[in-house]
Amino acid sequence: LLSFIRKLSNPEKEIDVIWVNGNHDEDLSEIMSHLIGIDVYEEYIWNENEKIYLAIHGHQFDRFLNENVVVSNVASFVYDKMQRISPQKQIIPRFVKRASKSWLRLSHKVADGAIEYAKSKNADFVFCGHTHQTLSKEIDGVKYYNSGCWTDIPSSMITINNLGEIEIVNID
Repeated sequence: LLSFIRKLSNPEKEIDVIWVNGNHDEDLSEIMSHLIGIDVYEEYIWNENEKIYLAIHGHQFDRFLNENVVVSNVASFVYDKMQRISPQKQIIPRFVKRASKSWLRLSHKVADGAIEYAKSKNADFVFCGHTHQTLSKEIDGVKYYNSGCWTDIPSSMITINNLGEIEIVNID
């Protein structure tokens, strides 16, 4: 993964790789920034084709995570242990992750919070991760996209072409 990111971040190709800090990144992002030479931001705003784009991780809009730090830390610890028990297929950890996020209705809560925040920044588009569930939605002219999870099956990512067309791409 690191070599892929390093190859992407090539000035000759005019591709900028931006790291947007998330709730699991802690001090890792600064170390990675120095190792592979990419910039790290809490949020990233850019203008393209007379539109304003905002990228932010999304944990900022997760009230459960922010109001229940101890429970969230215990849940993360248990999830990490489950991943180590089932390293190949990840069936049980993926099921638990999806069920908990669905039960909390997290995707739409994060989307609504991100859209409100994007409005305060006059952004036309806002991109998040955090929930690990792909989603696109629009409220009051602000378009929200969640990139889903690049470590899950199927993996997903967001692409923006030179015309500003946005697509969530699933990779099997």
